[in-house]
Amino acid sequence: MSTDPRPGTTAPIRVLVVEDDPVAADAHLMYVERVPGFTAVGKAHTGAEARRALDRFPVDLLLLDLHLPDVHGLQLARTLRAAGHHADVIAVTSARDLAVVREGVSLGVVQYVLKPFTFATLRDRLVRYAEYHAAAGEASGQDEVDRALASLRAPGPAALPKGLSGPTLERVTRALRDTSGGLTAAGVAEAVGISRITARRYLEHLVEAGRAARSPQYGQVGRPELQYRWVRDRERP
Repeated sequence: MSTDPRPGTTAPIRVLVVEDDPVAADAHLMYVERVPGFTAVGKAHTGAEARRALDRFPVDLLLLDLHLPDVHGLQLARTLRAAGHHADVIAVTSARDLAVVREGVSLGVVQYVLKPFTFATLRDRLVRYAEYHAAAGEASGQDEVDRALASLRAPGPAALPKGLSGPTLERVTRALRDTSGGLTAAGVAEAVGISRITARRYLEHLVEAGRAARSPQYGQVGRPELQYRWVRDRERP
């Protein structure tokens, strides 16, 4: 059982993962369990499943994908608020729409995580949420409230692993998702204009983030080569 960073209690923060992509859902579930003070109480692949889960057991925090097959995540959050559920929300999305961000604030969205993300990115958000959760529970005046809210504000965008850059990651992501049959590291390297070793680093990053999968590609001779494919991209225009 994880230990809780909140003073005076050993109860972990209970997280429900709401993500319709099974591979990504499992990855997010694993990420949550790796952060001290948090426990994943379950996963839901649709808005309907999420509502049923919240009716069955207590949840403190939703790790909520905004693009579900049956409802937009913000609409789900609005429905949950109307039904009396008060769990906070960390929204998971690839959309970079400030209007969506503003709308989410009134619905209990305390953090946003942009896809694809690493364990380190989510860990940072969860740790900041734990600090906010503890501070908000003890706040007795405006100063304490301000400090609680300040704990949610990251000093800047979460850094990619050393040696990786955002623009190159975008190009690798685009090359992979635009190829239905998948690509090897050599294929990505040729498409993006980077070395094969560099391409493999970005591809492995996407696998860790749950946005790509790899499998051996067997040829007629020699060792099999890994082939990477985009898992799913529901949010692509």
